[in-house]
Amino acid sequence: MSSPHAEAQARHQRSERPRPLADAAAPSTGRPQRLLVLRALGLGDFLTAVPALRALERAHPGWSLHLAAPSAHGDLLTSAGLDWRLLPTTGPATPPWPYPDPPDTAVNLHGSGPESVRALRAPAPGRLVTHAGPGAPGVPGPPWPGPIHDVDIWCRLLAAHGISADPGDVRLPRTGGPVDASGAAVVHPGAAFPARRWPADRFAAVARHLADRGLDVAITGSAAERPLARDVADRAGLHERHVHAGRTPLPELAALVADAPLVVCGDTGTAHLATAYSTPSVVLFGPVDPALWGPRIDTARHTCLWHGRRGDPHGREPDPGLLRIGVDEVVAAAERMLAHNRPFSGPGTNRPPQPRRPGRPGRTGAAGAFRRESRLVAE
Repeated sequence: MSSPHAEAQARHQRSERPRPLADAAAPSTGRPQRLLVLRALGLGDFLTAVPALRALERAHPGWSLHLAAPSAHGDLLTSAGLDWRLLPTTGPATPPWPYPDPPDTAVNLHGSGPESVRALRAPAPGRLVTHAGPGAPGVPGPPWPGPIHDVDIWCRLLAAHGISADPGDVRLPRTGGPVDASGAAVVHPGAAFPARRWPADRFAAVARHLADRGLDVAITGSAAERPLARDVADRAGLHERHVHAGRTPLPELAALVADAPLVVCGDTGTAHLATAYSTPSVVLFGPVDPALWGPRIDTARHTCLWHGRRGDPHGREPDPGLLRIGVDEVVAAAERMLAHNRPFSGPGTNRPPQPRRPGRPGRTGAAGAFRRESRLVAE
């Protein structure tokens, strides 16, 4: 016979066990149930969360879905075929919840806490889904996992709550017509932090090589990265027209990447775009293991160069491991990608043919139109 202490401990363990999201009770108000998800990070972070977001959408037909994310992510939602309302949010901040009553369920796809957990607790959701641990005291859920790919972190969180998510479901459809420089090789020299920025003169040498072999070259980046892009172009002897930094909104950058024969970049959101569009890429890793943030699918179409040194991804100087990557190494990888990867059949796309994604029951969004709380997603 079990002791009262053992029975109490068993009851406690059962209460701490995550229950399926489908158990959430329907409101008595007659309104649709509302789901709030926090992922207020950068481009690459959005793309690695796409499998989880798609799984949440499939699991909640008829719900009103809300994503707390930067305002620029509206285009990304549409591109991914996701029918969600965007609540402009930056970082682990309390989302601007627009209703008098709280969310029925809030899901933390942002980090391990505590900031993101506090942000989602503020609107008093009926249920909070997050990882258990010191950052989320009293909240049942799976523990924060060991070092696994970012895509898998969020798919496993949902699996613990009875929702199946496919970690390979990261592809985006190429939509819209051709853009300026369609078909150009994309060289993206920027990164959010200096630790992940390969030197400009080395990017210039790679760009020059690609131009010399007859490829058009597009040097991309944000408006803030335009001086860097111009420096790379100048060093490579390329005309100003090759500098697309600061004049390609996100949908145009996505189209450039989708149509490119090759992308050469650091560990940035542009690398994740190349994965989403199955565009051959050479990605330069420094302080972060590509097993955690590299391509999750089509690994034969992407080369990740990494010298095995882990460091601070937010560092103010280029990571020593990144600096060990030489120009000849990148050029050789680029040549292999160009030689062994031919575009998939189909006009204006590197993507393999796929069946059309079904729409959500009861919703009318137009599918397919077209910063990181911590790089390691800890707080």
